[in-house]
Amino acid sequence: MDVLTTIAAVREARARLSGSVGFVPTMGALHEGHLSLVRAARAQNDHACVSIFVNPTQFGPNEDFASYPRDAERDLALLRAEGVDFVFLPSVEEMYPAGFETYVDVGSVAEPLEGALRPGHFRGVATVVLKLFEIVQPARAYFGRKDAQQLVVVRKLARDLALPVEVVPMPTVREADGLAMSSRNAYLSPAERAAATVLWRALTLAQEMWTKSARDAEAMRARLREIIEAEALARIDYVSVADPDTLRELERIHGRALVSLAVRVGKTRLIDNVTLGE
Repeated sequence: MDVLTTIAAVREARARLSGSVGFVPTMGALHEGHLSLVRAARAQNDHACVSIFVNPTQFGPNEDFASYPRDAERDLALLRAEGVDFVFLPSVEEMYPAGFETYVDVGSVAEPLEGALRPGHFRGVATVVLKLFEIVQPARAYFGRKDAQQLVVVRKLARDLALPVEVVPMPTVREADGLAMSSRNAYLSPAERAAATVLWRALTLAQEMWTKSARDAEAMRARLREIIEAEALARIDYVSVADPDTLRELERIHGRALVSLAVRVGKTRLIDNVTLGE
């Protein structure tokens, strides 16, 4: 497995590969969720490539960029075991050289939810994803459904700019108790880790309500808030029942609905979601 740190080196390596490339962009601190994407990329393409880059432009000024978990040697060992062809491990200066001023705005799908609470977040995501796509030139790129709004943003980016990349959504990988795997789970104390299961309990309730023909979206939001607010260590950023494509909040559920949560457990901010009607 080649570990490449410059754009020029990636382009040279990519030129040597014949056939399709499956690409998994990551910020490192890899877990089984990431590895499930890597395995899909290996299975569905001639080659698999991964990037590890903690992207500063998607972090706000008071967020955890400096403390975000980083363990490149562990990550590389995991990827080597998965048979990845090459890993792109650039510096911030390689991706954002002096004088960098060009950013991507994907419009309305980036405005609610994470976009409202983290201004500029999706501008940073869309910009780095577009740049990585241009560098790696993959046939397919793999993204987990846990970051539901990110997936909507990346799909819109690819569609609007006619990028020759198939964006492949992959199921959320969960712990045995339902907690979605996340690099930020490492921040949780034992008590907070136990409390964090409230997200999955709330989402499970939403699924049960939908199965029993509940279609009033505001009533569903209210019930989920009750469940989360009953957990002493949890503080709600948002509870959303929205159209899965536009992310507009629904009054009634007529077809599919994306139920998404952002909850702070202690100092750790967790997100999770389910799509009803799929």
